[in-house]
Amino acid sequence: MEKVKILIWGFGAMGRGMAEMLLTKKGVEIVAICDIDPLVVNKGFLDVLNVKTQHENVIISDNIDELLADNKIDLVLLTTDSFTKNNYPKIVKIVEKGINVISTAEEMAYPYVNQPELAKKMDVLAKKHQATILGTGINPGFVMDLLVVALTGAMMDVKEIEAKRVNSLSPFGKTVMSEQGVGLSLEEYQEKMKKGALAGHVGFKESVHLIAEGLGVKLTDFKEQMAPIITKVDLKSKYGEAKKGHLAGIDMKAQGFLNNQAFIKMIHPQQIEPEKSGINTGDYITLKGTPNIKMSINPEISGGVGTIAVCVNMIPHVINAKPGLKTMLDLPVPRAILGDMRELIEKD
Repeated sequence: MEKVKILIWGFGAMGRGMAEMLLTKKGVEIVAICDIDPLVVNKGFLDVLNVKTQHENVIISDNIDELLADNKIDLVLLTTDSFTKNNYPKIVKIVEKGINVISTAEEMAYPYVNQPELAKKMDVLAKKHQATILGTGINPGFVMDLLVVALTGAMMDVKEIEAKRVNSLSPFGKTVMSEQGVGLSLEEYQEKMKKGALAGHVGFKESVHLIAEGLGVKLTDFKEQMAPIITKVDLKSKYGEAKKGHLAGIDMKAQGFLNNQAFIKMIHPQQIEPEKSGINTGDYITLKGTPNIKMSINPEISGGVGTIAVCVNMIPHVINAKPGLKTMLDLPVPRAILGDMRELIEKD
């Protein structure tokens, strides 16, 4: 069997990390890369990564139509945006070629909740062209939703769920920094909030509804809150910077309700370089029911590495899946691929 052929669309922090991970895997190869950054277009991706390997030094192109037409591709890793409406036209291009796609867009983890019509269209289109679509990442996609659902598998009943993630934004790229308001003054933050121009963490609504679907309950309400995290020291990461007195990130909370009671609670403060502000990162899941379950991971599962790993590790499961728009509830649980990826692909 030929190697699994991958196109990476978006060569920022996540796209580059996925390329580096793929270079370490057996039975898979990168055949095309698309990005619009003039600093990388027409350059060999190995040169951009500053990596020496026997892999072909694929030239980065800004013409996705040519790449999709000229290459035999099994799957596209789409790492350009956080929102379904912005991903939709790109996914259409991919799927119409009969190519599978994994998107890192947070809303794509459960697009039915914010873009139900687009979700239906994507499902129909994917089935028509015999392709599979999945949105995933570390969060949403794994730590605050799929892992929660998995833990409830050892419970007889569930009364209340709390998922808390204290994490670092430092591994993420410019898009996430902008969405989180990193570097803004408090006045700029308040002005953006008035205009509805600050996203904060994208994905709470998706995670909450993913859990609800997994447990077979219908929520009666959903609420979300956002507050600024103001740094007391100067902070700088690879893609973001916050001076003392400015925003280092956002503190997000959300609740999914059943009959006026908060059944699912989400707590998610995240900022750049939290350790320099004396903050210890971690992931915590508390489930009340029979039996009670508490899970603690310290430090956090790294957001950057986690997103990269979940997406790459889901490649064979997406290729094997029946055509259509899928969520993480529909596919086998992600696990590290230590052998040849081709051995995980089901033969026709």
